[in-house]
Amino acid sequence: MALDGTTLVYGGLLVIAVGLVSAYVLLLLWTPPPILTHTSELSYLSASNPKEPLPLPKLEDPATVELSVIVPAFNETERLPAMLDATVSYLEGEGWQNLAITTNTAKTTASSRPNGKGNSSAKKLKRPSSGLKRTFEIIIVDDGSTDSTSSAALSLARSKYPKTDIKIVTLEKNIGKGGAVRHGMLHAGGEGLLMADADGASRIEDLASLWSHMNTILDKDGRAAVVGSRAHLVKTEAVVKRSLLRNILMYGLHTILRIVGVGHIRDTQCGFKLFSRGAAQQIFPSQHLPTWIFDVELLLIAKALRIAVGEVPVEWHEVAGSKLNVVTASIQMLRDLLIVRMNMVVGRWKAGEGPGVILAAKGDKSD
Repeated sequence: MALDGTTLVYGGLLVIAVGLVSAYVLLLLWTPPPILTHTSELSYLSASNPKEPLPLPKLEDPATVELSVIVPAFNETERLPAMLDATVSYLEGEGWQNLAITTNTAKTTASSRPNGKGNSSAKKLKRPSSGLKRTFEIIIVDDGSTDSTSSAALSLARSKYPKTDIKIVTLEKNIGKGGAVRHGMLHAGGEGLLMADADGASRIEDLASLWSHMNTILDKDGRAAVVGSRAHLVKTEAVVKRSLLRNILMYGLHTILRIVGVGHIRDTQCGFKLFSRGAAQQIFPSQHLPTWIFDVELLLIAKALRIAVGEVPVEWHEVAGSKLNVVTASIQMLRDLLIVRMNMVVGRWKAGEGPGVILAAKGDKSD
């Protein structure tokens, strides 16, 4: 018996409805649960307080130092010492202490500027008065390491940098690089907040370029972000010598990023990004992804909030000891990009309306 037109229409609508419901159910199943914070993670150890934990500051409070450096660390006993030595040497040396804020020609994402324009009345990140040192803190967030990362970091702070403000925070379990960065950002006291990988693959000296450019794009509310970019290295030995699989992943990621809405940023994954406190206060409480693709979510949130995002070339080199499994990371990347984009499209995740810090129930070890 032939089907009439009405039956075909209703049948088609039913198929579409079932497909949409199925997609929404999959979205609910794949969406990660809220990132929980345990009470012990709200405090830190340092060279001056190696045994008695002190409470961490809160991002919503006024800044207490000029710069916070957030270092996510998972099993980094071997790579952290060199990174820490380079970071402390630079921040306590003349290069950073005597930095003059100047305008540069780095790229800024016009589409994410408020009104698509710069703001001449914007607040600037403050520079200490003559004779005063630039203040900074380094927050090492041990992401549930199975080695002695926390104790090694504390030992370094006590033995080599006793006068440097180094805070060691230990998460109760491994939640992912994105979760570790988020935790450090939500508990940082800096006017500017820099995320930097523990492997030291990016030069800390390039902070000067990011900082200078940030002051050219801050809006009237003190909001801006600047990402370190390796895009200029694509044809150089630093990238060409990487494995074929890693380069395939890189080009595939760029294609997908254009689809999800952040193709205007040439390098989303460099672990060297600077946020003003005003921008961080709006972006990081809204972050949901704890996985390595969290950078894309941060940029999507910034775009939705019309926070200006600059992109500055930085030096970078491959460092042995990466924990990233390229195959599983590729699968996770596709899933997570779909999750973050769809949750934003359907309104389940809203920029500027994130959960912030959610305390875990006593005795709860799950995330």
